[in-house]
Amino acid sequence: MTGGPLDGVRVVDLTHALAGPYTCMLLADLGADVLKVEPPAGDMARRSGPFPAGDTMCAFGGYFQSVNRGKRSIVLDLKTREGVVALRQLVAEADVLVENFTHGVMERLGLSYETLAADNPRLVYAAVRGFGDVRSGKSPYLEWPAFDVVVQAMAGLMGITGTEDGDPIKVGPGIGDIYPGTMLALGVTSALYEARGTGLGQFVDVAMYDAILALCERIIYQHTYTGAVPRPEGNRHPLLSPFDILPAQDGWVAIAAPGDNRWRTLCDLIDRPDLGADPGLATNVLRVARRDEVFEALAGWTAGRTKDEILGVLGGQVPVGAVRDAAEITADPHVAARDMVIQLEHPGVSGTLGVAGQPLKFSRTPARPDTRAPLLDEHGADVRDGLARGRSAFARSGVAS
Repeated sequence: MTGGPLDGVRVVDLTHALAGPYTCMLLADLGADVLKVEPPAGDMARRSGPFPAGDTMCAFGGYFQSVNRGKRSIVLDLKTREGVVALRQLVAEADVLVENFTHGVMERLGLSYETLAADNPRLVYAAVRGFGDVRSGKSPYLEWPAFDVVVQAMAGLMGITGTEDGDPIKVGPGIGDIYPGTMLALGVTSALYEARGTGLGQFVDVAMYDAILALCERIIYQHTYTGAVPRPEGNRHPLLSPFDILPAQDGWVAIAAPGDNRWRTLCDLIDRPDLGADPGLATNVLRVARRDEVFEALAGWTAGRTKDEILGVLGGQVPVGAVRDAAEITADPHVAARDMVIQLEHPGVSGTLGVAGQPLKFSRTPARPDTRAPLLDEHGADVRDGLARGRSAFARSGVAS
């Protein structure tokens, strides 16, 4: 893919699993030339599946395809001198390096930020780890390994997710990886922008813990402003009403109408003008205090109707949406109109298979990922040959100076 807003940016991707690969997938979607450097056994995500029926190669599954699309692959054994030398050659002409090793690994390999920046002063070196890097602030958990579920627990997300009287529940998607990865992509693009003027790169660090804490921003001001310690509240909102998941005959719907005008509109649409005229429910603050009553009134109306019937009455009038599964989402005309499921080739099967699309839309430099994930070392021979002959390993010239 060419022509995106990051066309010409050269990225060395040393990441594995989810957080780091997601960062580099975003950069690739936006047009960067991303060269994924893998160990001889490959990124462990290659073996994680799911694999489509009839796959004759099992080179990678849906997980790897989703977050490594649009990249190239080269195998380098960084435990050997030859591998380290080759990587330094690559980084010397790159704009960005991204890694998500545990703290200290790159230093032990002789590939620290300081070493690589001495080779290439314009380098933006980006790292995502569970608890950050000592250069940005030494966490007491610096040496702890981390996974999505761990940071969801530690940074507050799980502490406010669950039923009021139940156990904590993790958020379904791997948000403890994906959100830090997204934040790191923002950090990379910001550092690239700054480097256009100074000609100097810098170290960019995102801790998974920090990113999820930032995502949970509401619990911090609730605590510091009021002394409260927010707890799980099910599908309700502590500060807004109505803001609920309500039963339908064939599933569930979300209705959010905390604005006073929206509330009155909602009451008229469900033939309950008495609720809209009740002075004790006239403001959001009053409705929060009586939110059980508000919920019961709305549930009494939704429970006797299908999701489509509810959307037919409320759609376009108040914020409403059906709780949908993956099959319903992939059939949604919005998803088709916005290219939010993209079809990519998959080695070992005929035809194409879908993965989630790119939500960033640009009018002039569109981000349209259209290239599958690479086979292990698929581009290695060409890149190694180029390095031996003194040619650039990247498809396009860089943008930093």
